[in-house]
Amino acid sequence: MGVEDQGTANGAKKKGSVFHRLYVGTGAFDIVGARKYWYVFFGLLMLVCVGSIGIKGFNLGIDFEGGTQIQMPAAGAAGEVNEDRAKEVFAEAAGEPAAEAQKVGTGAAQTVQIRSDTLDAGQVAKVKEALFNAFQPLGANGQPSQQTISDSAVSASWGGEISEKALIALAVFLVLVTIFLAIYFERWMAVAALISLIHDIVVTAGIYSLVGFEVTPATVIGLLTILGFSLYDTVVVFDKVKENTRGLLGLTRRTYGEAANLALNQTLMRSINTAVIALLPVLGLLIIGYILLGSGTLQDLALVQLTGMLAGVLSSVALATPLLVDFKMRDPKFKQQAQRVKARRENLARKAAERDAAPDDDEFDASDDEQLNAELRKERAYAAAASVPARHQKTTPRRGRPSGKQPSGKRKR
Repeated sequence: MGVEDQGTANGAKKKGSVFHRLYVGTGAFDIVGARKYWYVFFGLLMLVCVGSIGIKGFNLGIDFEGGTQIQMPAAGAAGEVNEDRAKEVFAEAAGEPAAEAQKVGTGAAQTVQIRSDTLDAGQVAKVKEALFNAFQPLGANGQPSQQTISDSAVSASWGGEISEKALIALAVFLVLVTIFLAIYFERWMAVAALISLIHDIVVTAGIYSLVGFEVTPATVIGLLTILGFSLYDTVVVFDKVKENTRGLLGLTRRTYGEAANLALNQTLMRSINTAVIALLPVLGLLIIGYILLGSGTLQDLALVQLTGMLAGVLSSVALATPLLVDFKMRDPKFKQQAQRVKARRENLARKAAERDAAPDDDEFDASDDEQLNAELRKERAYAAAASVPARHQKTTPRRGRPSGKQPSGKRKR
C-alpha cells in the first residue's frame, strides 16, 4: 500500500472512529469544555421563550376562556360532515367564526365538535338549524333529526381549576425532587438538576406560545409528564459523574470537569437511545391518535410531550452537567486539585521535551527512558478518555534506542 493510500485509509478510520467512540463512550465530544457556547445557546433560547410568553402570551383553549360547544353526528343524509364546511355554516349563522371544529371517535359513533366563544340562546338556535339544513345529521333510527345536534356551555373556571391543581402538583414535585437529589447526590447536583428542569418547562411553554399551539387541560397534564423523563436522564448522568469523581481530590489524572465530561460521553449513547425509544410512542400518539382517530386531546398531549422530551434530553446532556462543573469548581479544593493536574502534565511534558532533545547515548539511562514512556502512554490514554484538549496530548512515547548504543549513565547535570 502506498503512502497516499495508507493516508486515505487512516483518514477513513479516523472518521469512523468518532461513531465508535460515541458508542463505547471514550470521550468523542468535549461537551463540558464547550459549555460557554452551550450557555449562550440556552440563554438565547430562554430569552426568546420568556419574551414570547410575556409579549404574545398563550393561545388558550375554550376550557380556559369559556364558550359554547355544539356536537352532532359525523354522518348525515347529505353525506359525511366536513369540518371546514361546518365552520363556514357556523360562521354564517352565528355571525362570528368558530374557534375549532374536529371529528371525535370512529365508525358510527364518530361526531363533529364545534367550539366557539360564548353564544346566546338565539345564536345557538340559528346555528343548530343551519347545521341541520346543511348536513341532515342522522339519528339512531337512521333518519335525519335536529335532536341529534346538542349544545353545551363550557365554563372557564374548570380550566382554571385544572391549572391551579397542576401548579400545586408542580411545586410539590420540584420540592421533593430537590430534597431527594440533595440527599442522594449532593447540593450542587440538586441545584443543577432543578435549573435544567425549569429550563425544560419554560422552553416547552415558550414554544407553545411562539408557535401558537392551543393550550388545553391536556397540555397542562402533558407538561407534568415530561418532568419525570427529563429528571430521569439527568439522574443517570449525575450517577455516572458521582462514580467517576469518587476519590478525585486525591488523584492527579483528571480534573473534575474532565471526569464529568467522560461521564457524559459514557452515558450519551444511552441518552440518545432512551430519547428515541421514548419519542416513538409519542409520535405514534400524535400521528395515529390524531390523524386516524381524530382526537384533539391526543394531539395536545402528544405535542407537549414531544416538545418537552426533546428539550429535556438536550438540557440533561448540555446544561445540567456543565452547570454542575462550574458550581463544583468554585470549591477551593477542586481548584487546587485542577492545579495539581496541570502541574503534573506540565512536568511530564517538560521531561519528554528534554528527553527528546537529548542525545540518545548519554542523557537518560534505559530505566528512566522506559519509565517516562510508560507515563506518557498512561497520560495519553487518560487524556483520550477524558477529552483533554490537544495541547495536553502532544507528548508521545519515544521508541527504543538504536542497536549498538548503550546508555552511559544518569542524566548529565
